Amino acid sequence: MQNSVRLATAPKMELKTDPKAFVPKGYSLFQQYKGDLNKDGKPDVVLMIKGTEKSKWVDDECRGRLDRNRRGLIILFKRKNGYEQILRNDTCFSSENEDGGIADAPELELEISKNTLQIYYAHGRYGYWNYIFRYQNNDFELIGYYHNRCIRYVTYYNLDINFSTRTRVYEENLNVDDNEKEEHYKVTKSKIKRRKLIKLSEIADIDKLNWGDFSNE
Repeated sequence: MQNSVRLATAPKMELKTDPKAFVPKGYSLFQQYKGDLNKDGKPDVVLMIKGTEKSKWVDDECRGRLDRNRRGLIILFKRKNGYEQILRNDTCFSSENEDGGIADAPELELEISKNTLQIYYAHGRYGYWNYIFRYQNNDFELIGYYHNRCIRYVTYYNLDINFSTRTRVYEENLNVDDNEKEEHYKVTKSKIKRRKLIKLSEIADIDKLNWGDFSNE
């Protein structure tokens, strides 16, 4: 198996006209996304890839045969004569067939919006969270994180962290135990300690990022 994380450096990598040609041996294309990531007005491409190792298949008592190969991504910038690979991280995402415990595993979706790469997890009645990465310093750096924490569709809190400004906004629902009342939030704003931005190329497992940890370094 090839290295799990690769960041394109000089000399520039070979251009290819077909984005799918960047999918390495031992992986399959899981999903493809298009949008401008480097503010040049051209449609860049993000490929979500998935391993194809047979040893990663498991038998689940309730769900049957499951593919537990991890997923990763390849980021391509559109150039005049094709696409250039800028970043490759083969295994930063878990399988879509992971065990979610008392609930199904959260659904992963990527989006390119406002020249940023947004990694979005939806967990049904338990809320959602997303990571926002921007291309800067020759990498994609984590500039934002948002978490809506729910239980049975009732919001317990919203957490919004801006890593560029090092600000943290925590909204706590004070009426969480009274379904008859509208949500009423206590808002707490604070500064975070972290100064060094997290790089997408260095994330081995995005599931292991914890907002309590990555805001304090």
